[in-house]
Amino acid sequence: MEADKLKHVIVGALDDLKAVNTVTLDVTGLTDVMDYLVIASGTSNRHVKSLANNVSMESKKRGVRPLGVEGDDAGEWVLVDFGDVVVHIMLPATRDLYDLERLWTNPENSS
Repeated sequence: MEADKLKHVIVGALDDLKAVNTVTLDVTGLTDVMDYLVIASGTSNRHVKSLANNVSMESKKRGVRPLGVEGDDAGEWVLVDFGDVVVHIMLPATRDLYDLERLWTNPENSS
């Protein structure tokens, strides 16, 4: 599946379970590792885990399996890696602390 189509599947899966403040960043000009970065928040550890699970399930229905999932045991920050699309689902406090949006939109100012 093309990265752009997969991105839409992922955002739909997040929206289905009421993810908070979903942001999609096109990072093709910044890295060769991925094309899109999707960042969303959940309202609780359980919500974060459910969002990540739904992203994985909806992609699998379309024949795309994640390459890896990290952090799903704790549910504070779950990363779902699809290769061309990487998904970060976090609690709001964790998201504020790491501020990935700023890091990836202003990489020259992140040090």
